[in-house]
Amino acid sequence: MKIFLMMFFFVSAVFAEVYYAKVEPYEFRNLASDVMGIVEKTDENLIGKMLKKETFIVIDNELDRKELSFIKEKLKDLQSTLSLSESMLENLQETLKRKRLNYKKVEAMKIKSRIEKDREFYDLVATENSYIATQKEINSLKIQIADLLLRKTTLEKILRDKKLQAKGMVLYSIDVKEGQYVNKGTPLAKLADTSKALLTIYVNKEDLNKIGSKVVYINGKKTSYKVNRYTTIADATNLSKYKAQIIIKAPKIFSQLVEVELKEE
Repeated sequence: MKIFLMMFFFVSAVFAEVYYAKVEPYEFRNLASDVMGIVEKTDENLIGKMLKKETFIVIDNELDRKELSFIKEKLKDLQSTLSLSESMLENLQETLKRKRLNYKKVEAMKIKSRIEKDREFYDLVATENSYIATQKEINSLKIQIADLLLRKTTLEKILRDKKLQAKGMVLYSIDVKEGQYVNKGTPLAKLADTSKALLTIYVNKEDLNKIGSKVVYINGKKTSYKVNRYTTIADATNLSKYKAQIIIKAPKIFSQLVEVELKEE
């Protein structure tokens, strides 16, 4: 009986199911536009190349650059005005302290007439109103500055989004033409992460058993790779099959078909 079982497992290992997979980049990434505008430039010479700091799509940004320049100048003016208003507020605060003390003294003097005391009171109130008005002006300036800073940040992001770069990725395709108007969500390009490769196979139910510990053979050769992820829900297209993926080192050339076997250790 033992001999029979040993033979059974030996035969099962020898006749492990063979699967076929295409060596694909680890990830494909579709780039869609986050901005609106006319495509000013595309560099199709970069297609198929590993990107560094090259810009492969430029969307017209003239108005955005002008608005950003205007906002920067306006921010300088507002911040200068804010600084002056805050200095004025400090002066008014010191003036108020003295006028309040002076009014208390005058109010307590019996030799001062009501007209004189009222005059001191009105002068104090006028200074307090000036203090309040300056506070309101400072608050308004701070709100304006905050709004402009937000707009400045938004414009800086828009300008970045209008010059597409993708360091470390391979430019797989450019999906727009020069002169084309794009809206938010318009497909722009497709990128590939070729730092690693991915094998996708659709395994039988039997191979799901201890799949994470099985030895992966590629083109008949034993490897140190393991099944990195798999699903226990049958695939919608490959009925009664289960999707499994193996991450491997990046080859020099992708999209080759390889033979994959999963065997017990």
